[in-house]
Amino acid sequence: EGLVGAEITYSYLAGGDFREDTSVAMINQFREAGLNVIADGRPSSDFWGNWINYPFSTTNWNGRPLGVQILNLAYRSGVDWNEAHYNNPDFDALLDQANGLADPDARREVMGKLQKMMQDDGVIIQPYWRGIFSHATDRVLGYQMHQAFEHHYETVSLA
Repeated sequence: EGLVGAEITYSYLAGGDFREDTSVAMINQFREAGLNVIADGRPSSDFWGNWINYPFSTTNWNGRPLGVQILNLAYRSGVDWNEAHYNNPDFDALLDQANGLADPDARREVMGKLQKMMQDDGVIIQPYWRGIFSHATDRVLGYQMHQAFEHHYETVSLA
């Protein structure tokens, strides 16, 4: 029974990029599953000013050097960017444990438990991991793309 007959507004960033394509595909799948979903595509000027307030929406998070960083920013109880409004004291305690582990193998084990907890609790729908790329001509030497899109040109030169 759950959501049978309920009207669900699904907000997303309109503008023709991967976020809109992903949102429309997901909305269509929800409708095929029998859910009454209202598509609410919004321009950037409106979407990003209200993104934290939409009950159902599509957002993307770029990578961080450590997996715990995203969890601390977006899934810990009560933090400002917790768009899912996730509140699980057991998750928070396990995240505290992961934050205190310097050994990557030990932290990886705890991160696996955190990820499973999020899946079991139904916190997010993650349809895919998006590949992010950067391009340069062979004449550019010493350039490496930073996962957070930081620019470090101290080692870059032209051939």
